[in-house]
Amino acid sequence: MKQSVTLNVNGQKHTITADPATPLLYILRNQLALNGPKYGCGLGQCGSCMVLVDGKATPSCLIPASSVQRNTIITLEGLVQKDGTLHPVQQAFVEEQTPQCGYCQNGMVISAVALLQENQDPEEEDIRQSLQPNLCRCGTQTRVIKAIRRAAASMNP
Repeated sequence: MKQSVTLNVNGQKHTITADPATPLLYILRNQLALNGPKYGCGLGQCGSCMVLVDGKATPSCLIPASSVQRNTIITLEGLVQKDGTLHPVQQAFVEEQTPQCGYCQNGMVISAVALLQENQDPEEEDIRQSLQPNLCRCGTQTRVIKAIRRAAASMNP
């Protein structure tokens, strides 16, 4: 049974009609045309669909859209400033040339942003731990770690 669902995504309120059990990922991609979060495994085990829910990296494939109506949701697109300036984590990923296939990048960036909001000067073990929910088959983790260190340095000179 469809119902009205209001979501706060990237600083804007969106009211959509959907089954309350519809995963947030489907609403973001199919109804709001936000393609940062990717469909990966559908089980919350790969990180491709990560979004920030109240600042915490969260797999959007597992969350019913109706359960986050009172939360603030930020997608990869929402990290970019209004003038087009990339978030420091996104910029560092570009500078370190982290993407290979790019499928995991959404989850890696979202996880890095969540980490740096909590810990402005993370140790390598902290970074590795924050990236644990993200599966990267191309093996770019070394560049990702360098990018996160670069972002932390640029955010806290």
